[in-house]
Amino acid sequence: MEQFTGRVWTLGDDIDTDIIIPTEYLAMKTIEEMKQYAFSPLRPGLAAQIGQGDIIVAGKNFGCGSSREQAPEVVKALGVRCVVAKSFARIFFRNAINNGLLLIEQQDLQDDIEEGEAVTVTVNQDVEYKGRRYPIASLPDNLVEVINAGGLVKAMRKRNGLDL
Repeated sequence: MEQFTGRVWTLGDDIDTDIIIPTEYLAMKTIEEMKQYAFSPLRPGLAAQIGQGDIIVAGKNFGCGSSREQAPEVVKALGVRCVVAKSFARIFFRNAINNGLLLIEQQDLQDDIEEGEAVTVTVNQDVEYKGRRYPIASLPDNLVEVINAGGLVKAMRKRNGLDL
């Protein structure tokens, strides 16, 4: 079972795609150019503080709003290892999986966590924080395959022997 530890950044409820990546930055040519503006309407400068392997812990309805695929792409480009939230908008969930970003639904962690602390995630089992284990649901094997491959296109290329 895959396990990893990361530093936590906390966000609230209803973090919509306009907060994740504001509309005015969508005209930029690459996700790399866009990522510095992630979360800027809510927390200017947060994107610059997020490091490789960090984890976002949020409340209900993360990723609501428009269905822009750039939102999960930007989160992944920041180096975020996974997002743990009470719930996700359905279209964001699918876009995230298709882009290889792990999303975990967990109802209680956000209420207990302090930003800057570390958590350990055991995929399809639990999230551990300060000795307490927060159970998480298992993702189906096909979604884990897509995430582990780095996204849907990469997973299909690998499955079809086209992974070069």
